[in-house]
Amino acid sequence: MQAKPKVLVTRVIPEDGLRVVSDACDAVIRKDDLPPSRDELLNLVRGMNGILALLSDRIDGEVMDAAGEQLAVISNYAVGFDNIDVAAATERGIFVANTPGMVTESTADLTFALLLAAARRIGEGIDYIRTGRWIAFKPMELLGKDVHHATLGIIGLGSIGLEVAKRARGFDMDVIYYDHRMRAELGRPVGAVMCDSFDELLSRSDFITIHAPLTDATRGLINAEVLSKMKKTAILVNASRGPVVDTDALYDALQSGRIAYAALDVTDPEPLPADHKLMELPNCLIVPHVGSASVETRTKMAVLAAENLVAGATGGVPRHLVNPEVSKRRQPG
Repeated sequence: MQAKPKVLVTRVIPEDGLRVVSDACDAVIRKDDLPPSRDELLNLVRGMNGILALLSDRIDGEVMDAAGEQLAVISNYAVGFDNIDVAAATERGIFVANTPGMVTESTADLTFALLLAAARRIGEGIDYIRTGRWIAFKPMELLGKDVHHATLGIIGLGSIGLEVAKRARGFDMDVIYYDHRMRAELGRPVGAVMCDSFDELLSRSDFITIHAPLTDATRGLINAEVLSKMKKTAILVNASRGPVVDTDALYDALQSGRIAYAALDVTDPEPLPADHKLMELPNCLIVPHVGSASVETRTKMAVLAAENLVAGATGGVPRHLVNPEVSKRRQPG
């Protein structure tokens, strides 16, 4: 009987996914909730045919080389893959796979939850009660912004941006967007109108949500200059990647009143230290990267990541490849 391939799962994932891995592979499943240290990761990957990694695991050429030439697949338990050096994997003939489509609607739900919470100052209201400051109804207390009939600007009209636009229609919002593809037809199915320029989106939007991937072009996209072009009453929501927003510039804009509010599911750095200056601001709502954190979504992600891992480790081709050119290179002839 042929030996099962050896694989590493860097953290415990939902049981349905672990079952897929354990049935097909000789699996090392790391039980710690926290990410492995660099030295631990380099040691754990040795001799592995596959790695199931999380976003907080930096998988670069050094890790791949530590694993050895038999490493065939890196399966990311996420849609994004900026934690993996894809070029290094491709150079070594290693598949890189992800979990697209699984998180779309859950992340859109969370985006809209953040938008509503920021608009109506929900976090401040909770703190208000918990600290005993709610004495009586006051007509001018904790006034927020109406969401209905406001203008929502979406940066990046991919699958998540489209779902956010759908949700905005239920609030009779005017939805505009800016996308690097500059295709007006992208927004038509959801009633979203493309802006002719990024500056137009910034100046018109009451709310701005970010759904752009982290690339060299988008790193620091939301900087001091961009923030200065937004309405002073604007609310910024980031559910993409933390480094898309310049953290220092955002702090300055919120602290000075340059913009009204921010709601963040992702930060830079991540995790954000409890004593970080952003945490001091009442007009900054931060949650710990929970865009996909529903039982249903995380389970679907686990199964897909496991299937990708097993396919690559057993000599097949994962269903969702980031670097499909590797499969072409492996074809005989």
